[in-house]
Amino acid sequence: MTPFTFTGGVAVVTGAASGIGRALATDLARRGSHLALIDRDEAGLTLVADGLRVRHPHLRVTTHPFDLTLTDGIPDLADAVLRAHRRVTLLINNAGVALGGSFLEITLEEFEWVQSVNFRGVVAMCRAFLPALRSELHPHVVNVSSLYGLIGPVGQSAYAASKFAVRGFSEVLRHELAPVGIGVTVVHPGGVRTNIANNARVGSGVRASTRDAEAEREVMNRLLRLPPADAARVILRGVERRSPRVIVGNDARALDLLARILPGTYWTVLSRLLPGRPGGGNRS
Repeated sequence: MTPFTFTGGVAVVTGAASGIGRALATDLARRGSHLALIDRDEAGLTLVADGLRVRHPHLRVTTHPFDLTLTDGIPDLADAVLRAHRRVTLLINNAGVALGGSFLEITLEEFEWVQSVNFRGVVAMCRAFLPALRSELHPHVVNVSSLYGLIGPVGQSAYAASKFAVRGFSEVLRHELAPVGIGVTVVHPGGVRTNIANNARVGSGVRASTRDAEAEREVMNRLLRLPPADAARVILRGVERRSPRVIVGNDARALDLLARILPGTYWTVLSRLLPGRPGGGNRS
């Protein structure tokens, strides 16, 4: 497949107000891509876009505040992006949310909230933007899964379910779109230093004390080490090469290998090594 060209293209990035999304937007602008940035955090989105416009005045950078749980509104969102840019060459579905608590400690409504952003939002974005992508010569789609789309840790049933779903959907989509020249990359970030742990919701049935919650958040934050800018570079290098799968971070690569070697018992090994229940995260 032909290497992806960033210069002069139009990239759509969800979750662009912070973390990996912001780092991707920054690196994409450096590579010469026009940008349509999407996030529910309007203030953060504006801050990112304003900085990019100052540094790259020749690029068109638009902001589209949107809550991806509102999947019925995504076709209108796509129309707004296309009115502003007239084309799309790269779609990056990066936005994600996290929820802590065992399956019996979270409600079905909380479980569904995670799926609505992490999985159904990805599906709806692909559906809405694929017609525009198909009109391009060598377009590409990036769906950000997680380390927890490779392993299933205790306390992350909703999050892992959504990220395994993104993985499976992306693999099927890659096979189906290859004949029409659309590349698909699924990304599995490990411990990227973002606010995913601090922003994660806790299931309504969790009865941990404030001290316990703070201790677990500290553990989670200690596991998030890789700078978002480094993660963005790895991801975009994978896009340039049209890599079908990108694993970000030595921790993710090691745990992916462990799960392949010990598919039925890897958690027994991990539970002895990790200091407390690990947090999850699309490190966006």
